[in-house]
Amino acid sequence: MPVRLIRVFTDGPLEAGQLVPLNESSAHHLRTVLRLKAGQEIMLFNGMGGEYLARIHSINKKSLTLEVIRYDAIDRESSLSITLAQGISKGQRMDYSIQKAVELGVDNIQPVTTERCTVRQKGNRTDRKNTHWQGVIASAAEQSGRTRFPGLMEPKSLNEYLKQAPGSALKLVLDPLANNELCDLQPQGQEIHLLIGPEGGLSEQEIIAAKDAGFQPIKMGPRILRTETAGVTAIAIMQALWGDLCKT
Repeated sequence: MPVRLIRVFTDGPLEAGQLVPLNESSAHHLRTVLRLKAGQEIMLFNGMGGEYLARIHSINKKSLTLEVIRYDAIDRESSLSITLAQGISKGQRMDYSIQKAVELGVDNIQPVTTERCTVRQKGNRTDRKNTHWQGVIASAAEQSGRTRFPGLMEPKSLNEYLKQAPGSALKLVLDPLANNELCDLQPQGQEIHLLIGPEGGLSEQEIIAAKDAGFQPIKMGPRILRTETAGVTAIAIMQALWGDLCKT
């Protein structure tokens, strides 16, 4: 049975024969936590497609260098093109939403500020948050075997997002009072935009605005889900109905 190699993200172009020094965090994990030795093999990826078999070329207390052996054009990306427009929630809830969306194969993540958002994005705080979220994306892609990174868009207000969402997409907004469910729909190869509210959900006026912008309201069964559960559940159902979650 093939052994699943450890996957490590490294930024920048890669090619066979190249020597790649790892950053301090990744090197520490391989050396101290996993206790890997010179000569052992791992899988590298840079989020630009495919992955690279590599061997530990040299390792010591201060550095770890890999030698790239070959490129593998493997593709584990979803056939569905899903953009998650997530109302910005606090701390770990937002991290969880982003992490699980990456694992489930979304193409893009659009943070959205709404009426009931308790987190406000300003200046350097926005930059720090975006850098943090990019780290969450990299870690989730590393763990889940993805070969391409989903796009992380700059945070937008709900009104800005509604104006820019493409008219050709299947546009969905979660609404516990809706009549339709995901199993009632069929994307017909369209790009999918999924709008999720923050803690407390979207206001009635925001749901009306989303409908006016062409979003179809859908519900997720008889129970009300938390913001970090709602998006994950909806994406998982989409992948099961229309994508690759139930395909072998």
